[in-house]
This record gives sequence, C-alpha cells and structure tokens, in this order.
Amino acid sequence: MTEGSAGDWYAEARRRAVASSRRRRAGAASTEWPEFAPPVALSEGPLGAVQAADREIARLTSVRARAVAEFAESRPATADRAQGEPGAMSAARWAARPDVLRPVSEWAMQELAVALSITAGAAESLLTRSLTLVHRLPGTLAALEAGALHQGHLWPMLEHVAPIADDRVRAEVEAELLRWAAGRITTPAQLGAKARREVTRRDCRAALRRLQRAIAERGVRLRSAATDGMSSVTSDLTVPEAHALYRALGAYADALPDDPDGPVRTRGQKMADCLLDLVLRPGEHDLPPVRVLLTVVASVAGLAGGDEPAEIDGQVVPAEMVRALLRTLAGHRGDQPATDPTGIDDPADSQPPPHRRADAPTAAASDAEPSFVAELADDAELADWWDEMERRVLADELVDPDPEPLPDDQIGAGPIDPLFLAWMADDALHDDPPGRDPDDVARSVAPAAAEPANDPAAAAQRTADLPAAAEGVNGQPVRDGWWAAADRAVEEAGLAALEAARSLGRARQAVRTATAADTADESAWQSGPGGRVSSAVDALDALAAAEETQRAWLAGLLAATGGGGLVDRPRIAVTDALTGALLALTDLPELRRTAHCSRPACTRHPDRCTHDLTGRPGLGPPGPTDGYRPSAPLDRFVRARDRRCRFPGCRRRVPRGGELDHNTRHPLGETSAANLAGYCTTDHRGKHQAPGWRYELDSDGTLTVTTPTGLTVSTDPPPY
Repeated sequence: MTEGSAGDWYAEARRRAVASSRRRRAGAASTEWPEFAPPVALSEGPLGAVQAADREIARLTSVRARAVAEFAESRPATADRAQGEPGAMSAARWAARPDVLRPVSEWAMQELAVALSITAGAAESLLTRSLTLVHRLPGTLAALEAGALHQGHLWPMLEHVAPIADDRVRAEVEAELLRWAAGRITTPAQLGAKARREVTRRDCRAALRRLQRAIAERGVRLRSAATDGMSSVTSDLTVPEAHALYRALGAYADALPDDPDGPVRTRGQKMADCLLDLVLRPGEHDLPPVRVLLTVVASVAGLAGGDEPAEIDGQVVPAEMVRALLRTLAGHRGDQPATDPTGIDDPADSQPPPHRRADAPTAAASDAEPSFVAELADDAELADWWDEMERRVLADELVDPDPEPLPDDQIGAGPIDPLFLAWMADDALHDDPPGRDPDDVARSVAPAAAEPANDPAAAAQRTADLPAAAEGVNGQPVRDGWWAAADRAVEEAGLAALEAARSLGRARQAVRTATAADTADESAWQSGPGGRVSSAVDALDALAAAEETQRAWLAGLLAATGGGGLVDRPRIAVTDALTGALLALTDLPELRRTAHCSRPACTRHPDRCTHDLTGRPGLGPPGPTDGYRPSAPLDRFVRARDRRCRFPGCRRRVPRGGELDHNTRHPLGETSAANLAGYCTTDHRGKHQAPGWRYELDSDGTLTVTTPTGLTVSTDPPPY
C-alpha cells in the first residue's frame, strides 16, 4: 500500500466513521419510539398458547398500571391532614415516601390492599411502580402493552432508567433502549446490562455520584437464610474487588483436592470452606497462593480521559474506575497524569471525588467550598432580611388588626411548613442512631402536635408549672405568670423561626451554589481535554485530543509485558467503525511490525517507511490451525469476539478452560474463527444433545438457531 493510497483509504474510512457517528448520535438523542411488536412469531401447538398467554399477561399488566395510576389520581393528598397537624403522617414517613406518591393520599394504599388482598407494603410498591411507568416511562408501558416486552423487562427499566432526574435525558435513554430491543430476543439481564451502559454513558455525572455513595456505604452484612441453622454473609464491594475475590476463592477451590475418605464436595462448597479457612484460621491452612485473571475492556477514548464506560469481566463500570485499576495493576501509580481522576477507592480521602472531573479547569468552587461560600452569602442575605423584618415590626406592619384569640393549650401548635418539617425529619434521621422510632423524630420536631389539644391533666400540669398570680389593681389578680410564659413562648418561637429560616436559606443557597458549580464544571470539562476525547469520532481523534501525559501513559501501558499486576500484555482490539465488530486482536509490537516493510532501515525508523506494503500480511483474525484445538492467538480472538455464551438470551461467560465449539464437527470443519463459537457449558451440551435444533454460523460470527418448532433466532457477536 503506497502512502497516497493509505491516506485515501484512511480519509474515506474516517468520512464513513464521522457519518456513522452523526447518525448514532442523532438516533441516541431522539425520543422517538420504535414500532412495537413481539420479537418472534407465534409457534404452533402448546408453545404458541404459552406465548399468547405471556403477551396477554403483559398487556393486562399495562392495563392494571394505568388503572392504578387513575385510581391514585382520584385519591389526592389534599384530603389528608397537612404536616404539623395533630394526627398527620410522621415527618420521617412523609420524607421517606417516593416522589411519585407525594400527591397521593396515604390512605389509597390501604384501600388498594383491601381490594387486592395484599399487604400494605405490596400495595405501596404497586402504586409506586404504576405511577412511575405512567409518568416517567411511558414508552416502556406502551411496549409492554404491545407485547414487545414482558413483565421481567420492567425491573431493569425501573431500576436504571426511571431514577434519571433529567426528563429529557430519561426520555432519550428510554427510547434508545426500546429501539435497541426492538425485533430481537432480549432477556431482562441483557436489557439491564445495556441500560447500565447507556445510563453510565449519558448520565455519567449522576452515575459517579451513585458510585461514590455506594462506596461510602460498602460493608458486610449478616442475614438469616431460608433454612433454620444457616445464615448468609454478603459484602458490598466494587466490581474489580468483588470479581477478584470470587475468582480467588474459585482458584483456591480448584486447587483443593477431594478428601478420599469424605463426601465429594462441589466447587461452591469448597469455596465456602476456603473462605472460612482464610478468614477464621489464617496461617493454619495449607492453601497455596493463587492468581486471578480479570478481563478489562476499555476504549482508547475511555483510557485517554473520556467518559466512555468500560467493562471488567463483562460488568459495566465508569471509565475512571478502570483508569485507576490499570494504573494500580500496571505499576504506573507514581507517574499518573494529574488530569485524570483516580481517587475512587476511598471517597473520604480522594481528591477530587468521583463525581468531579479532575481534568476540568477550576471554573467554580470545589466540592469542599460550596457550603462555606453559601454560608457567607446567606449571612449577608439574612442580615438584610433581618433589618427589613425589624423595620416592619417597629412600624407595626406585621400586627394583625383583628387577631383571632388562640386557646392557651394551642400556643405553638400551629401548622408547620411541610418543606421545613420534611427537611428537619430527614436531618434527624441522618443524625439519630439506627433503631430510633420514626414517630419519635416527628414528635421531636413538632412536640405540640403530638399532645392532645383537650387534655385536662396536661393543662393542669402546665398551670402548676407557671408562676403564681400576683395581686393587681383593686385586689384583682393579674396573671403575670401567664404573660411571662406567653412572652417566653413567643420569644422561643421567634428564635426557632429565625433558626429555621437561616437553615432553609443555607440549604437553598447551597443547592443553588452546587447547581451552578456543577453546570460550570460540566461546561469547562466539555471544552477541556476530557470533553474533546469523549466527543472524538474515532481512536485517532481521541488520541489527538488527549493531553501528552495521557498519551504517554497509554503508550507505557500498551508497551507493558506480563508480570506484576498484569497476567498478559495488553491487547489492542481493532474494530469496525460502523458496526463495532472485532476485526483483529493485536498488541503494540505486532502493530508496529505491521506498519512498515521490515527492511533494516525501516525497522530502525518505522515512522519513515514509505514503501508499498501491498502483499504483506496485515491485521485480521488468526489463521486456521491443523489440529482440533485452536492456537493461542485464535483462542484469544474468538473469546474476545464472543465474550459471552452465543446462545440466544444467555449471558453466561464463556469458561476459560474450553467450550469453544466447532459449528461443523472437526475434522469436517476446520479449526478457524469462521467455524468456532463460544458457549457456556450447559448450552454447549445442548447444542450436541438437544434433539431437533439447528445451528448455522456465518463467517462474520452471526449465529442462527432454529428450534424444533421452527422458530428462528439470530445473534451477532456483541459489538465493541
């Protein structure tokens, strides 16, 4: 290939990539729904009846959701007692209610529970789910009604898409997922994985905030199991930590021999026994040290500082986590560029925290500053407010000309601002130790509301606590004690109101400051290196937009060999810019060898090679092997291409020890990428043992499966 033809080829390829990128972005930013239809045709016989019943269940589920939402609208919360009134819902319960239930009466839940013979908790969940589908996920509800989705698909949409705060982003993500799922076999697990990736990519800032909160709440929990005498211990860890721990226990179990005199233990039983030995009996076991292998898949843009999500063992993770992990494993912690946030592991000490972009210019106060800035600004506002309030008080502008007398036992028991009450209850719930009764929180916020208004004993006690009456004019007693108590009550109420106003002012100002800082930070990041890398149309554009320190770190990572934290040298996946299909799996030395003609002068200076490379081997899938087992490069390529079991709907990982299947049996079929596909153990057995199934594998990796009843489903290798 000459220099001119290479340049023309790249220009044409880049033009197609830019056009494809524009189409993808236009589609991703659209809120248009696809045409909803079931993904497969109806079978004949009993299986067709099962399909029809499942679609009718989906349709009736959507009908029920709309009916529940309509019922909820007929039970408005305006009929309930307002916050602060005697007998109203406790502040803690009110603050903990989902946002979609705030306009709904608290008694609608009981009415629904009686009508459906379910618990109050189940009724509340049904109300929340139905209102969320109707008001926040209308496309999902329409797809459910048309039979394009079933009940299982609701959970990933409710869990990942519904919480997106921005209405536009939520509608775009929902539409993108519905378009992706249209016309294909999509299991809830597959939809959930796609939803996690889209939410991480489109709502990156919120995803990182959720990750930071989850890391701060990590821990180990003990709970009872379903069987008496058993318990479960669960631990919340980051993805790389959890996968490394699980794989280490698996490696320990695989290395543990069976006791010839004891019962045969399963792999899971061995893993549980190894965990107990490692934790409860350290130093007393003879378990050998093990190494675990985690597969990390990340784009050039993600490694160079962009927002493109990555994968660790098939699990979607933010780009920042992968950059931090690779720097740790590859031993580049000391020379990491300052423009990349890597402090995710410990949010208490990280600088900056995960939801901040370290490579963005400082356009606003840091996360530690807004509260200080807000307090200064708030003090000035409150000083002006207090001066104005004092002027109005002295001018008698706030005096009611015709005040309504208030009974003594009602002093201080007036209605409280619901916003203030919710905020106080939320603050109290965060400050109080676990186990405190939420109703106690409400009583501590509004003590007068919890005391009966006509309690003679309480009134007598209050009267006994007041000072004795003094003698007044003409021997008539003057209730100085009553007026003193009233003055104190008014003074205390004024101080409480002032403190509440100050607290609310600080909270509002803090929210405004944080919103402005977040907007300025996002704008600065978009115009900085990280934003330019994220908006790049291909890997070369991403490298050009990255900073020199990022390029140097990436070059050092790709030049690393196996050893230390890396089991093998990093590989470079060359993919199709239009489809994302894997074209070649190479490494940096091979990429450099392929880029020149191998003459001695060009080997010493490959960047100066201008010779014709026509006829020289280029990048592509490894060639076939003569034997039954694939070569190491071919095995690595097929596993990187398929990554998960290729059976329709299965998301199990392809085991590392085998399960690459010859679609046409060897030796009739060659051992090549066009004749190999990855399966999990169960589906690999099913391909050879289940009667009446047909499997066809195209040269590009497309697998077509035909069931005994004649249903035909095709799956493609997952795109990069």
